[in-house]
Amino acid sequence: MGAVRTAARRRRAVPWIVLGLWIAVLAIASPFASKLADVQRDRAVDYLPASADSTQVAKIQDQLPGGEATEMVVVYHRDGGLTAADKATAADQIDRIASAHELTGEPRGIPSQDGTTLMYPVASTEPGQDEEARDELVNSVRDIARGGDGLSVDVGGEGALATDAAEVYNSLDGPLLYTTAGVVALLLILIYRSPFLWLVPLAVAGTADYLSMGVAYGLNQWFGTSVSGQSSGIMTILVFGAGTDYALLLVSRYREELRRIERPYDAMAAALRGCGPAVLASSGTVAAGLLCLLAADLNSSRGMGPLGTVGVLCALAAMLTLLPAILVLLGRRVFWPLVPRYGSTPKARRSLFTAMGSSAGRRPSAVLAGGAVLLGALALGALNLPGSLKQEDSFTSKPDAVAAMQTLAEAYPERGTQPITVIAPEDRAEEALASIRGTRGVDSAREGRTGNGWTEISVLATAPPQSAGETATIEALRDRLDGSYVGGPSAEQLDLEDTNARDRLVVVPLVLLSVLLILIALLRSLVAPLMLVAAVVAVWGAALGIGGLVFGPVFGFEGTDPGLGLLSFVFLVALGVDYGIFLMHRMREESLKGAEPASAALTALRTTGGVIASAGLVLAATFAVLTSMPLVPLVELGFVIAVGVLLDTFLVRTYLVTSASVALGRKVWWPGALSRAPEPAVRRERQPEPV
Repeated sequence: MGAVRTAARRRRAVPWIVLGLWIAVLAIASPFASKLADVQRDRAVDYLPASADSTQVAKIQDQLPGGEATEMVVVYHRDGGLTAADKATAADQIDRIASAHELTGEPRGIPSQDGTTLMYPVASTEPGQDEEARDELVNSVRDIARGGDGLSVDVGGEGALATDAAEVYNSLDGPLLYTTAGVVALLLILIYRSPFLWLVPLAVAGTADYLSMGVAYGLNQWFGTSVSGQSSGIMTILVFGAGTDYALLLVSRYREELRRIERPYDAMAAALRGCGPAVLASSGTVAAGLLCLLAADLNSSRGMGPLGTVGVLCALAAMLTLLPAILVLLGRRVFWPLVPRYGSTPKARRSLFTAMGSSAGRRPSAVLAGGAVLLGALALGALNLPGSLKQEDSFTSKPDAVAAMQTLAEAYPERGTQPITVIAPEDRAEEALASIRGTRGVDSAREGRTGNGWTEISVLATAPPQSAGETATIEALRDRLDGSYVGGPSAEQLDLEDTNARDRLVVVPLVLLSVLLILIALLRSLVAPLMLVAAVVAVWGAALGIGGLVFGPVFGFEGTDPGLGLLSFVFLVALGVDYGIFLMHRMREESLKGAEPASAALTALRTTGGVIASAGLVLAATFAVLTSMPLVPLVELGFVIAVGVLLDTFLVRTYLVTSASVALGRKVWWPGALSRAPEPAVRRERQPEPV
């Protein structure tokens, strides 16, 4: 009797203890979570390759007197040609800018050949490395430089573009969080058909997101992990997307167990034993895949790895501890009006996944062949992906800096309008300057600031920014200038493309290997993990192909983000394997119970298909939120991942993996024990008893 009372007290106490521990953890994390926005950095150096020339230029510029210079171009334009009054207005405004701010040199107007445009390059070291001060400087220049009566005035250049980009990134946090939470809430209401149940996983996901912000701040302070607008936004998406997936799997299993087990505490314990290994393996694959980004040379990719991992692990911890505690405390009534009664059985109905499983089971080879042809055909669309995305094409709307750059590109087609920055050793500055001026493709070069053993040289190319001609000039300068570094916006873009190509060769094999090892350990098989990995790679190719079919023709994007291939691969492989784990883990459970391979596969699809579909819809919807953001790289990433998740959920997992499992039979578990047919039981004939 005493043991029974002790067990009862434990059942009542454990959920309250877990809830109390989470309150304590949040109280500790709260001061740090609120500081994450303060350490978010979206400067070029925070995204650039760690070892590239352009990164070294940005770092050395920070050390020069006054810190990194803010480069701007004030652009005056009139369609019919600038008048004498326009030119006088421009000269007056530039004088006022020079009087109000400490500039690195006297601004000199450069007219276009057609007489429609006049540009004044303006640079100042006033803000140093302070982003807020940089934004104040740019906005001050914009307040002074104003047009009217047909005269347009725009402020562009690297500094103005950075200010516009920072404004966009700073505006992401609130809308991204609210939109994601709203999308998840709507889907949970539709999935659960309950006025209360949807609130629980949503609140737990919000708690996990808040905790992840505190942990991310700690990583930044202790290990110097970079935090950018892109990485913090992706972390929020992962917390809500992956966390809700884990909640859907757990709640579905808990509902099953409540029909078999009377007490909610015991039913939850059984649910955790049943789906816990799959959830742990699922989160492990995502975390392992994201941590492979630490091998990337690109700062933005390398910083995203730890933050994404933090988001997934915080979601895992919340969904396996806080969510069960709250559900147990609320009891069965949280499922109202569809309360799972003890001893009841759900209404038998022929679900969509039963029908899909039946068709896959009847003709597995035909289904596999058809699916492979379809995915291969879709993947061919990747050949239609637009070229690399230019900086001015990175916004879905057109900020002032982009308008200025477009005006310059049209008015000065014969020359560069964006400086290339060369950092040369101070004792070899004159030699470097002479070599630069003698380089083919260089229009002009002038010496700027000197300090800490380095001299800054500003170079203008004869070719327009980010054109093939300017790229050739940058490469020529790097070949000729031994011991110097060549940077600037165009050089940064070139380094981004080269480094992303290098990172793909390093990170992709690491992701595949790490995910494969986790699957082998979980499924105790070689064939099943190889099948799952091949499936998600095929999904990635098809999703990129669909992107190639719509980015240019439908969305009107002028280019593809250089990091799209790598980041979409990491997320789709790591997240896509989740659903394979849910399906194959249940299939393994059924096989261990003695079910034949085909029966185990179809049972697994019938019991997990609805959960996988719901989880896939939620995850796809959370990443689709990125398509509403004003940055083209985020829109492209969100679109490819959302499409890939939907393909994985409704084609690959339901049809192709099930068909392959039926076709392979026991071989799918090779070389594990389940790959061998059970030995037939030996029937012993009864011997006659002696008389």
